[in-house]
Amino acid sequence: MEKLERVFILTELEAYYNKFNEEKRLNSRHGQVEYLTSMKYIHKYLDATAERTGKAKQEIKILDLGAGTGRYAIPLAKEGYDVTAVELVKHNLGRLKQKSSLVKAYQGNAVKLSRFEDASFDLVLLFGPMYHLHSEEDQLAALSEAKRVTKQGGILLVAYIMNEFCVITYAFKEKHITEALENGMLDDSYHCTPKANSLYSMVRLEDMDSLNKKAGLKRLQVIAADGAANYMRPFLNALSQEEFAHFLEYHFATCERMDLMGASGHTVDILQKS
Repeated sequence: MEKLERVFILTELEAYYNKFNEEKRLNSRHGQVEYLTSMKYIHKYLDATAERTGKAKQEIKILDLGAGTGRYAIPLAKEGYDVTAVELVKHNLGRLKQKSSLVKAYQGNAVKLSRFEDASFDLVLLFGPMYHLHSEEDQLAALSEAKRVTKQGGILLVAYIMNEFCVITYAFKEKHITEALENGMLDDSYHCTPKANSLYSMVRLEDMDSLNKKAGLKRLQVIAADGAANYMRPFLNALSQEEFAHFLEYHFATCERMDLMGASGHTVDILQKS
């Protein structure tokens, strides 16, 4: 039964991403906040890797798991890094290959990376898979596989969708709270259950902490990738370029604050294999 459910979810996921324009989302104002923040910290840890290992850009190997159409993989490859991408959805993989020949791109599943040997990559991005894995078993499998293929001392950046953003937005802002409670989409602590969304999985910081402990990974820091941006999409769109630049400055100044972390739309957990 579990295998059939997983096949159904994968089929549903492919159908969803065949229609969903992820590039358009990341190019929107709120998407730019998430993208620019993520890239800022990717570069921070790529620079640290170069300093630690003495490697040139072309010697630093990056693995992008759940690479989509290459929003992160392609710019990093253009900068000179050695980038490999893995994407589950054929449509996305096809778009990635059409856009760039610089990235070594494969179809695959983040929970099973048998294509790659142990300790193959200096930096691993896990920016899509954890959004869609509901069971702790699958989440831990993806995190453990990402760890396995990361070199000793290497860095993993793992993105999550946060529970409180979804509850505040869907249950209260969009007025589905009664339906959510009646249908078991929320538990007694208002944590989203698998019934909340068949495609997306929502977590809290303590869930991330538990996964890291079980995977044996050390957190270096965690960031609010988009902070308040997702709550205020129409307001961001109404800002002038100058005003939006100030918002980005504000966001960069506050995205490491733990008191704001849990309510961010997305977080990026930055971990080290040590």
